[in-house]
Amino acid sequence: MRLVLLTLLVLIAFASNSVLTRAGLVAGGIGPGAFTAIRLISGAAVLALLMARRGVLPWVGGSLSGALTLYVYAVALSFSYIAIPTGLGALILFGAVQVTMIIGGLVRGQAMSPLRWIGSALALAGLAVLGAPGADAPVPWAALVMGISGVAWGLYSLIGARGGDPTVATAGNFVLAAPLGLLTWIVAPGDWPAWQGVVLALVSGGITSALGYALWYAILPRLDAAVAGLAQLTVPLIALGGGMLFLAEPATWRFALAAFLILGGVGLGLIRR
Repeated sequence: MRLVLLTLLVLIAFASNSVLTRAGLVAGGIGPGAFTAIRLISGAAVLALLMARRGVLPWVGGSLSGALTLYVYAVALSFSYIAIPTGLGALILFGAVQVTMIIGGLVRGQAMSPLRWIGSALALAGLAVLGAPGADAPVPWAALVMGISGVAWGLYSLIGARGGDPTVATAGNFVLAAPLGLLTWIVAPGDWPAWQGVVLALVSGGITSALGYALWYAILPRLDAAVAGLAQLTVPLIALGGGMLFLAEPATWRFALAAFLILGGVGLGLIRR
């Protein structure tokens, strides 16, 4: 039960990142380059403080692969949310995460039970319902960039599943990724960000990213790749709810049908033999 509650808390943090990013870019007066930089730098600062209290250098636990995948995820997320709604972006993101983590689990030799295959198929069908062509279909380039973000996050999660001290690893990855975020802001400066957008980026970086990802790394070794990927498929639903509540994004019949398919698929995938 404790693992379930911690996983739920992490998933809410993940969904909050989608809502905060979309809100910052649409109504917060901040560009994607600035949002990415502030998010990564604030996350690195919070985690560096935690490392200082433990007497650990903040960069020692990071890895080049972890930092690069974290950066690609963050920068692609920011730029794609210029032109894609919160929930739709989240479903593309975590659909790509699901595929990446299933492939990663199979490569590592993790067995997939029949129920888990069925659950994955149902969950992906729910994502397909949300992303079916129509008036609310995503802008093609934004969908592609969001898919790249999802693949990067799936790889980052697979790297984190290797174990080790989760907070040290997350701190190191953020510290190494932060200069890349700053470089992105320099290359794509945009207008000077408004304070509302800066606050949203700080919350996304220092709380829902830094602390949320450290907790995710802590529980990942207790989840196999397929279960972790399935659990993350609930994030689009949480993000859709946040988009409706905070950004006035409309609810549709797709939401109800996709919720049934995704949550049903996740439930089947988590059933033990």
